[in-house]
Amino acid sequence: MMELVCPAGTPAALRAAVDAGAHSVYCGFADETNARNFPGLNFSRAEMAEGIAYARARGAKVLVAINTFPRAGAAAAWHRAVADAEAAGAHAVILADIGLLAHAAERHPGLRRHLSVQAAAANPDSINLYARAFGVRRVVLPRVLTIAEIAAINGEIDVETEVFVFGGLCVMAEGRCALSSYATGQSPNMNGVCSPASHVVYDDAGGTLSARLGGFTIHKAAAGEPAPYPTLCKGCFKAGGATGHVFEDPASLDAAALLPQLAAAGVAALKIEGRQRSRAYVAAVVRSFRSAVDALAAGRPVPAGMLLGLAEGQASTTGAYRKSWR
Repeated sequence: MMELVCPAGTPAALRAAVDAGAHSVYCGFADETNARNFPGLNFSRAEMAEGIAYARARGAKVLVAINTFPRAGAAAAWHRAVADAEAAGAHAVILADIGLLAHAAERHPGLRRHLSVQAAAANPDSINLYARAFGVRRVVLPRVLTIAEIAAINGEIDVETEVFVFGGLCVMAEGRCALSSYATGQSPNMNGVCSPASHVVYDDAGGTLSARLGGFTIHKAAAGEPAPYPTLCKGCFKAGGATGHVFEDPASLDAAALLPQLAAAGVAALKIEGRQRSRAYVAAVVRSFRSAVDALAAGRPVPAGMLLGLAEGQASTTGAYRKSWR
């Protein structure tokens, strides 16, 4: 059975994910060491230890994301995060930075290491390098590969692969976003914030809802129309005489219908995006995908189309898996 790896932005979401059937939960500390560094999200050290104990008691694992890139001269905070994750009993840490991977391999050899999608390792040579040099046991593949490409990669590596199956899409090289940094002054890879809420403003004038990020108007939606969260990559722009979503449509990835093909391609784990989401959202998505994974393992048809109401803009896509985007 493929492992279901589920998001938890808060202790309540962790418990919801575990109770809904998550095999593993990924989360981060409440600081800049993880790529979802938002106010009100993430875990204190005590909360992390309590969450890991809760998951373990119910047969689930916790993976701690320490997946931003340390600032020059300030790596101690990232080193502490790795040590604290191990002390709390984490099953694995999810890392992106080469220096941090080297530190973890040398100072914490017994702690399982996963390669974050932020590392953007998308070919056998790079994945095998991370495995040889740093003992990486699993790689989270970027959301730019077809199923055939994933199968080919799995044929040339000796580590587990984890792929995204539901949630937000990033049009950039997995978070290496100059657009968000330009608008807000905060880097997704360094500070852990893409389109931070402190820079988001909504105005309702004459029945039209305008959404702005860092002073830039990103969306305008009429009453009753879906209004996606204002990220620049999914904003509306004028280009070539037309106005539309130039970079990416506001839609969620939903690969539930592709689970049999992903299993046949050798994928070990399925990742759900959404650490900024509510515990109710997490519970609904995890429950749906757990039923799909169980159905696949039992040889039954995989149910599909159950989560459209939770998709961004009430629209979904299979993304790069079928190379169907513009």
